[in-house]
Amino acid sequence: MRIAVTTPGGHVGRHLTRILIRAGVKPLLLTRHPDRVDAELREHVDVVAADSWDADQVVAATRGVDAVYWVNPPSASGDPLADHARATTAIVAAARANGIRRVVFQSSIGAEKRHGAGEIDGLAATEVALDALDIDVTHLRCGYFFTNLTYEVDALRHGTVQTVLPPDAPMAWVAPRDIAEVAATTVLNPDWSGRRVQGVHGPADLSWAEVSSVLTAELGREVHVEQIGDEQMREQMLAAGMPEPMAAAMLGMSTGLRDGFVPEQARSVFSTTPTTLRSWVQEVLVGAV
Repeated sequence: MRIAVTTPGGHVGRHLTRILIRAGVKPLLLTRHPDRVDAELREHVDVVAADSWDADQVVAATRGVDAVYWVNPPSASGDPLADHARATTAIVAAARANGIRRVVFQSSIGAEKRHGAGEIDGLAATEVALDALDIDVTHLRCGYFFTNLTYEVDALRHGTVQTVLPPDAPMAWVAPRDIAEVAATTVLNPDWSGRRVQGVHGPADLSWAEVSSVLTAELGREVHVEQIGDEQMREQMLAAGMPEPMAAAMLGMSTGLRDGFVPEQARSVFSTTPTTLRSWVQEVLVGAV
């Protein structure tokens, strides 16, 4: 099976690439920056320059491909929903033009709402478009990435993290490496077909209050969580230079999943993955903070 991996330098893609290599696969890496692929990987992968927002480039890059691990790249235009739409157009065009029969898509908890979850609405639209192709597709509905805490390093150093979510409200948190392991087993497993949804929920649902307790213990400093209002968060984002469409999309990911939202897939052995927040903080975050 010829397997293509998009965003191979991302939080999930960098782990997935190595897992596939260890499985004996030589993956095809689609990247805008081929020169950034680690030298130690080069004899074990094929690399092609392709922008995942450019349909023509993705079509050309995926000729002869049997399966794709598809990620909509992080927004670069300031309008995340528009960028998700461009990425959706690209993977749909490639699947149609090249007869790609299998796609594993990195989606998110909340995509099942289809509308009203900010940037996650862009992932929902990709799910809908892939479902319409009549191919084998698995949507990985991932929890909140541990790595999002790396964007809070300055706040952690000052001891306070802000959120618009109730501090005691639990939600799924997950390590990107665990997502990569689920992605690898899914793309390599020949025994599924049709449309599937696979929750990737981490080892336990955590509230921000529980997260702050873990951070306090492992970082050796007090970390408090502060709930602030939606408008205050929006104003802070805009003041930091974030374009209005991006601020709205990012805020909507929290507000849209805040009031009574229940994920389509309940936590089970099917969706639970092993890496704990505590172990991830010890491995990754302690050195950064």
